[in-house]
Amino acid sequence: MNLTALHIYDGSFNNSLNIGEISDYLRQAVPGTSVQAHAEFLQYFIINEHGDTHHRDIETIAREFAGIKVIDPRQKNRTTVPLPGEVGYEKRRLLNRARQPAGILYDGGRLLDLFNQLLPEDGRGAHTLHLVLTNQLFSTWSFDDLRFHARTSIYGIPSIISTAGLVEAPAKSRQYYLTRQLGVSPDVLEQQFQGQFLVYDDPRLTGVIKGYCMQALFYHLTGDPFCDDPNCRLYNAHWQHELIHAQLSSPYEFCPRHRKALEAMRQET
Repeated sequence: MNLTALHIYDGSFNNSLNIGEISDYLRQAVPGTSVQAHAEFLQYFIINEHGDTHHRDIETIAREFAGIKVIDPRQKNRTTVPLPGEVGYEKRRLLNRARQPAGILYDGGRLLDLFNQLLPEDGRGAHTLHLVLTNQLFSTWSFDDLRFHARTSIYGIPSIISTAGLVEAPAKSRQYYLTRQLGVSPDVLEQQFQGQFLVYDDPRLTGVIKGYCMQALFYHLTGDPFCDDPNCRLYNAHWQHELIHAQLSSPYEFCPRHRKALEAMRQET
């Protein structure tokens, strides 16, 4: 393993998320690798204590974020110029150090490109892994049904994991949607199906994100983040019950193949 440094950026703005526990887990997973936790990605690299930027003004970055907003899930490319109000919203969000509002859907591929451009040149090599946690929701375009779909994560340089995506992207049970069609209120629905899916500020997110960080690690080192074994933390879950099982209630963390691969990686350090 030629991984020497792992940086994790906490943009979850989630009081239930224990970034220290996640960092400790990663230190145990990849002993010999320096694991460092930082503030939200953009605030760490771009915005200093005065609200200025190191090499690009905040207005430009806000405009870029507004430009990757998904206006219509069935429209692959935005055809309109961002309005001043959209740019102003992004500027206020980016400068908010306490809690960034969420709710806008972004084009995940273009978000990854934007983040990649902000990384220092010496931080893009195989020896360094950057993990960006965000509370923002992003999506990718599907050629199967020609529309954007919300995602839990996108793996690349850097890898991005969305706490909002973990809640919104994997489908809930069919019974949940049938019950919702009956007009049952969201509060009653959540109580009736309690524990069957993740919710915002869910204390289980810490455990779940550990597994998604490992998917990012395997992508970085092997190019393949996923596993077909539904008990393995690398399983690419499409349903909430699959995600919860693979990350929290499986009889083991990794399948024999990936456990062997992880052990081999550790021996190389």
